[in-house]
Amino acid sequence: MKSEYLTRGLPPEWNEVSKVFTALGDGWRQRILLAFEPGESLSIQQIAEQLPLSRTAVVHHLKALRDAGILVSGKSGRETLYRLEAAKVQWGLDALQTYLNALREEK
Repeated sequence: MKSEYLTRGLPPEWNEVSKVFTALGDGWRQRILLAFEPGESLSIQQIAEQLPLSRTAVVHHLKALRDAGILVSGKSGRETLYRLEAAKVQWGLDALQTYLNALREEK
């Protein structure tokens, strides 16, 4: 057992990986992620209109995805548009795959 991770917490290089998986650990956030077409930008209103959540709840979920780097936002006039940063999701998956590969090699 690598008990140092249980007592000292995550190694620094895993902090960003943790953010990705924490953000994706919520079903509503997964739905939002899956709503994006490749290269598409969506406004808060476009997303909120499709969900049975308050606008405040949608903004909360968008913030969590943005803070994890999964979504990037930008202004277009008075609207904030969100775009999927698929590379960040792939990066998190790659980090996990690297860890799993290392475990297999240790056997």
